[in-house]
Amino acid sequence: MRADKLVAYYRVSTARQEASGLGLDAQRQAVVAFLGGQAVVAEFTETESGKRSDRPELARAIGACRLYGARLVIAKLDRLSRDAHFLLGLEKAGVDFVAADMPHANRLTVGIMALVAEEERRMISARTKAALAAAKARGTVLGGFRGHTITVAAGEAGRRSQATRAGARMADLVPVLAELRAAGTTSLGGIAAALNARGIPAARGGAWTATQVRRIQQ
Repeated sequence: MRADKLVAYYRVSTARQEASGLGLDAQRQAVVAFLGGQAVVAEFTETESGKRSDRPELARAIGACRLYGARLVIAKLDRLSRDAHFLLGLEKAGVDFVAADMPHANRLTVGIMALVAEEERRMISARTKAALAAAKARGTVLGGFRGHTITVAAGEAGRRSQATRAGARMADLVPVLAELRAAGTTSLGGIAAALNARGIPAARGGAWTATQVRRIQQ
């Protein structure tokens, strides 16, 4: 497997997992073998039940993925969660992931979500057609410009989504900026150079400049 940047996440919950070969060492070995020598920019380890979704180390791993523009890599798909809602949360966070034991699981997940979305669109279309037919039967005059409200709503939804992702990324950057300032890097150019040296891309994927650093500090 090849990708620009990767963040590794490992999770164990019970001693029984160690005995069954699902322990931490086994997970690391599986990821290392899968990556074929490719390094990760960060790795996170958690001891927590898979039934819980409030896992702080996984949240940090997701934050690192957003920060570096990286993909989350795990040893086994069940190391994330068996909860489909949780997997959808990863999609909402804008984080792609891959499992060493099932490399195409991400494509499968996206495919399933696409099918669900398509079915939802089909049901909405059917309800809309039924409502229009009923309105026409009542004598309502149909026609003219339609869809303006939907277009505005879609635009607002897109802007809200973009603002949410921008806010999440800024939250990921805050501790990094604080660390740089504590180490004595306070100039805009110095901070930009440090972010570039760490491999953290700017908002649109390019290199940091002093101007971009000034914008995020305003």
